[in-house]
Amino acid sequence: MPGPFDSPDPRAVRTRLPRPRRLDEPLEAPHPKVADALEALKLNTVGDLLWHLPRERRVARQVAELAPGEQANVLVEVRSIRSRPVRRRGMKPLVEATVADQTGVMKVVFFNQPWLERRYRPGTRLALYGKYDGRNSFKVTSHSETLDVGAAVDGVAHYPASEGVTSTQLAELVRAHRHAIADVVEPLPSRLRVRERLPDRQAALADVHFGAGEPGRRRLAFDELLATQLLFARRRALHAAIAAPRLDGPRELTARWLARSLPFSPTDDQTVAMEAIERDLARGRPMQRLLMGEVGSGKTVVALFALLRAVEHGMQGALMAPTETLAEQHFATLQALMPGEAVPAALLTGSTAASRRADALGKLASGELALVVGTHALIEPSVAFDRLAIAVVDEQHRFGVRQRSALDAKGPDALAPHVLHMTATPIPRTMRLLEFGDLDHTAIHQLPGGRKPIETHVAASDAERARAYERIREEVGAGRQAFVVCPLVEESEALQARAATAEFERLRATELRDFRVVLLHGQMRPKDKQAAMAEFAAGGADVLVATSVIEVGIDVPNATVMLVENAERYGISQLHQLRGRIGRGGFASVCILFGPKDSKRLRALAQHADGFRLAEIDLELRREGELVGTRQSGYGEFAVARLPDDEALLERARERAAELLAEDPELERPEHALLADALRERYGADELSLPIPA
Repeated sequence: MPGPFDSPDPRAVRTRLPRPRRLDEPLEAPHPKVADALEALKLNTVGDLLWHLPRERRVARQVAELAPGEQANVLVEVRSIRSRPVRRRGMKPLVEATVADQTGVMKVVFFNQPWLERRYRPGTRLALYGKYDGRNSFKVTSHSETLDVGAAVDGVAHYPASEGVTSTQLAELVRAHRHAIADVVEPLPSRLRVRERLPDRQAALADVHFGAGEPGRRRLAFDELLATQLLFARRRALHAAIAAPRLDGPRELTARWLARSLPFSPTDDQTVAMEAIERDLARGRPMQRLLMGEVGSGKTVVALFALLRAVEHGMQGALMAPTETLAEQHFATLQALMPGEAVPAALLTGSTAASRRADALGKLASGELALVVGTHALIEPSVAFDRLAIAVVDEQHRFGVRQRSALDAKGPDALAPHVLHMTATPIPRTMRLLEFGDLDHTAIHQLPGGRKPIETHVAASDAERARAYERIREEVGAGRQAFVVCPLVEESEALQARAATAEFERLRATELRDFRVVLLHGQMRPKDKQAAMAEFAAGGADVLVATSVIEVGIDVPNATVMLVENAERYGISQLHQLRGRIGRGGFASVCILFGPKDSKRLRALAQHADGFRLAEIDLELRREGELVGTRQSGYGEFAVARLPDDEALLERARERAAELLAEDPELERPEHALLADALRERYGADELSLPIPA
């Protein structure tokens, strides 16, 4: 019996040297309508077609198991076939065949395709999809040849299709070009394939299209994961070769700040994070560390410690945030955290007045200004630092690679600044290896003392809504404040969701008419946003109706209630971030999520307060329903790899990548030449800084 990676057809992959240029030959369509559909799917060449992988494998039923009325896939062999005329005028002859699998025999009917009598001769193996009518009759909806009925019992390959071309037609096209699999190049060195017990790439691709699918998929997934890990390992190696300011002096300013100015004692997790950062800063190569912190865990304290380490060495620090609202909140927080220290600091955003901007730019360039907090404005060419040593990038996933790297050019005397990346979105380990594999990782789980758990409820009925507004009135009556979060700014007929502007007008005229209600959303003018936020933060307003603009950086310890409208429109991490805006002042707090009670995401938020656990649940829920060949939005461009299912494969890819670059950092050895070519094709020579062969 052939093995799982033996060619499914001896003709499919002949023993010869690959000719990869043949994969660039134009893909010919059987007729113009199909040609347009192939172009829409970006299938222009033979290679495009071969890498258009099945999206799923529909599980096949056995003939003896079929029930009347059931829609099903079957894998059968043709015993006999004939066509017969139909009396109705204009209809083409029917094609009837007797087919069988190992469990039974049945009749199948093909409509309006008389040529199938010549094509599907006795002995042909078929994958059929259709309806079993009972009385041993099966009406075919789609059909294609399959190469091995027994091997394909795991399922029938189903391809992403488009208007004008069906999955069956795509399968037929792939089958017609299966000989071209022999022109696919094997990029992995043989020693690595043997060590990992991997089939060659040609056999793996043939298996995905024509065989059981899963063994071949895992080999192709390994290729994708290895490529990402080689990219990250390469970045780490290149960054380690760059010099950075060596901040290894004793603690003076930071020791005084921790002992006398900081209004509370750091948690154990904060202390561990500070010590890790201190070690990084002393090495003389750029720190690249990702600081993940639970909502309200005190990441800003750790960031300020890093910035003050630069200041006490006579250098400068910068904190860059993705929005003006968050930058303003950070600036206010930094000032509140060091009341006893006269450290010159400024805020620089797109809304900074021209006179203040000119003053800040002059003092940054002269070195008179030690700390600056800002948005993208900090990386504009007009912003020059005298001796920037540390840059903190908050919510770093909102910045592009080029935006973050622009800070590197701001360092002094060809030295790159140290960079601390922060995120309030806990990231599962699998995703850290995938998206942040070039960074060191530190997590803060502990919350500062005095915080109380936030009760979270999912509400859907009118009675629950009435009780929610009653709870707001009770809390505001006791001197507390509340958030009402809406997914939209303006009402939309297409989207049946509550809009912030309409809800603001409604609430202050009805349920909350006795209280001070203000509005905040991203489309307001900057000064109006600042005024609304300042009024709420100072206690001048009782209720803030807002969009998700308040997701990060809003710190109002007096807020104890949050209502989230149409909560099903948000992701788990975003809802957890929003929920983190309450419960910051030691008072009992409640979050009410209006949405369907059967939502797994909303139930998870009601049951769990740990952001790291919620991140794992989010990843598990994203996996549900994911099919072979789909890409996971937000988690890398993968055509094959499935996560977190392939985490063990990812771990092995990470280990092999480290070993490969340890022995051949430039991938210049002959056995690594094809792998280097594949990486250049995937990422570009500039991204990898690999030498281009002559």
